[in-house]
Amino acid sequence: MSKVLKVAVIGCGGIAKGKHLPSLAKQPEVELVAFCDIIEERAVEAKEKYGSEDSKVYTDYKQLLEESGAEVVHVCTPNDSHAEITIASLESGRHVMCEKPMAKTSEQARAMLEAAKRTGKKLSIAYQNRFRSDSQYLKKLCEDGELGDIYLGKALAIRRRAVPTWGVFLDEEKQGGGPLIDIGTHALDLTLWLMDNYEPKSVTGSVFHKLGSRANAANAFGSWDPEKFKVEDSAFGFITMKNGATIILESSWALNVLEIGEAQTILSGTEGGADMKNGLRLNGEKNSRLWETKVDLSSGGVAFYEGEEETDAYLEAKSWVKAVLEDEEPVVKPEQALVVTEILEAIYESAKTGKTVYFE
Repeated sequence: MSKVLKVAVIGCGGIAKGKHLPSLAKQPEVELVAFCDIIEERAVEAKEKYGSEDSKVYTDYKQLLEESGAEVVHVCTPNDSHAEITIASLESGRHVMCEKPMAKTSEQARAMLEAAKRTGKKLSIAYQNRFRSDSQYLKKLCEDGELGDIYLGKALAIRRRAVPTWGVFLDEEKQGGGPLIDIGTHALDLTLWLMDNYEPKSVTGSVFHKLGSRANAANAFGSWDPEKFKVEDSAFGFITMKNGATIILESSWALNVLEIGEAQTILSGTEGGADMKNGLRLNGEKNSRLWETKVDLSSGGVAFYEGEEETDAYLEAKSWVKAVLEDEEPVVKPEQALVVTEILEAIYESAKTGKTVYFE
C-alpha cells in the first residue's frame, strides 16, 4: 500500500458532498483520483472541488473499477445498491467504506461480509457518531466498568417534523424504509457499540404511516409530496438480547412530540447510568445519596478528539485511512453493522406480521 492512498467515491450526492469528500480532502495521506455518479454533472462538480487535473470522472462504477487505479472505494449511493457496488469493489481488490446502513436487507449485508472475508479486503460502514467526543468518553467509561452491567439501553432518533424531501429518501424500493433505516440505524449502532452487546434474542416492532399522507405539512425541509411518501413516518422496536438486556429503539421523521434528538442513547447499568439528552450526563448512587453530573467535553483530551475542527466525520475518515495504511481493524466492523441491519429488518418484519421475530 502506498503512503498516499488513492481513493474513489461512487455516488456524489448529498452525503458525499456533505461528509465524505470534505473529510477525505483534509487527510494528507489521501488523493481523490476518481468520482462516479449516474448524473455526470455531480461527478464533474466533485472533481472540480476536490480532485486534481488527473482525477477521472465516471458514470459507470464498473468502468471506474476497471480503470481508476483507486485502492479504496467509498460507496455513497442509495441503500439498494450498497451491496452490489461494495461486493464488486471488494472483488476488484479495493478496500471499501460504505455509507450507512450496511445494506437494504440482511441477506445483502451478509453477502458483503462474506465478500470481505473472501477477498481479505477491509470493509467498514459509515457510523460516524461513534467518533463524537461524548460517544468516545462514554465508551471508555463503559469499557472501564463505570456503569457496571448495562441491562437497559434506549436508542433515540426522534424528529418532530424533519422529513427529507430530496433524493430517494421517500422511495421504499430504493431505501428499504424511512426514519428507522435512515436515522434509527445511527442510534442503534451507537447503543449496541456502547453496550458491547451484539447478540439479539428477539425483536418486536411497530411501524406507522400516520402523517405522510398529509398535504402542505409543516416540515423543516418544506412540505413533502404525499404521493411520493412511500415509507414510514415513525417506527419503534423492543429488542431483547440473549443476556437478558433490553434495548428500546425510537425513530421518527414526523411525530407529534416535543422531546426530540438524534443519534442519542440512554444507558442504565448496575453501577450507574448515562444519557445524551443535554450534553453527556452521568448519574448514580454513592454513600446512600443519588448523584448526577454533566461532563465538560469542551477542552478536548478525549480519544480521537483533538480540537474543535476535528468533527466526527473528519475523525471517521482519519481513523479509516489509518486502518487501511497500517493494516489495522477498522473501528466500525462489518460484523457489528450486520447485526444493526438484522435488527432493523426484524422490526419491519415484526410490524408487518404482528409477531415477535426470534433469532437463531
